[in-house]
Amino acid sequence: MKLNILGCHSATPLKNAHTTSQVLEAKDHLFLIDCGEGTQIQLRQQKIKLSRIKHIFISHLHGDHFYGLVGLVSTFRLLGRAADLHIYGPKGIKEVLTLQLKLANSWTDYNLFFHELEKKESEIIFEDDSLKIHTIPLDHRVYTNGFLFEEKPGLRRLDKEKIKNFNIPHYDFQNLKLGKDFVLDDGTLLKNKTVTLDPNPIKRYAFCSDTAYNESIVPLIKEVDLLYHEATFLNAHENLAVKTKHSTAEQAAKIAQLAQVNRLVLGHFSSRYREKNNFIAEASPFFDKVELAADGKTFDI
Repeated sequence: MKLNILGCHSATPLKNAHTTSQVLEAKDHLFLIDCGEGTQIQLRQQKIKLSRIKHIFISHLHGDHFYGLVGLVSTFRLLGRAADLHIYGPKGIKEVLTLQLKLANSWTDYNLFFHELEKKESEIIFEDDSLKIHTIPLDHRVYTNGFLFEEKPGLRRLDKEKIKNFNIPHYDFQNLKLGKDFVLDDGTLLKNKTVTLDPNPIKRYAFCSDTAYNESIVPLIKEVDLLYHEATFLNAHENLAVKTKHSTAEQAAKIAQLAQVNRLVLGHFSSRYREKNNFIAEASPFFDKVELAADGKTFDI
């Protein structure tokens, strides 16, 4: 997995502070997560191929998380897109987007599928042979979900050194990867684990923005490899976090600690703060593996 931060700031976009949007590369998929204003410009600046985006996940219907969506959908049309596009988001997203397209007389020439969400419990919203995606119900001023991206276990790996000791045809390698034993020419049963290694560990990424401090999400994100958690405010403005149902850097770190995640990335910063290192200073006493998101920054998972 590879995460590319397109924008990680809250409220209004600024020249060098773009609103929330991310691209996650996982198992040959390119998932777009949220789509604030200017997302398509950021996609081009980061040289991300637009045609590879077939699934878009919108956390909630606040402007800094989806006002770039209709522009991107329209650009796909202008570029002659033919591939289907799936959009996952709160109930109402279909009404908003189709009204904009209707009034602009800009209906897409490709299939546009909406998957509207309204459950308050976690649910699987995407699944194929290689991964699945769950919602993470969050606590914000409007209906909001985070998203958990989780790989499925892969095939066993061939031990190249050990397999040389046996006369195994290449066409049987797939069966070994599937965990099957092999019968040698003399009738001896060769146990699978003799010549294979365990599959690569699965990777898990959790996206959590926007939300008040919410310990109920901890079981859903337990031990993920990377957690992106909003940190709109510093402790000096904790009263605003409570009022607007956002989190502080310290609160995000406490969630990471409780969930025993491997790494924490903070984002969704309020524009009132120029010195972002203060977010690290307030989070690190509670969780040490913490980093700051930044527009254009990438994270290998």
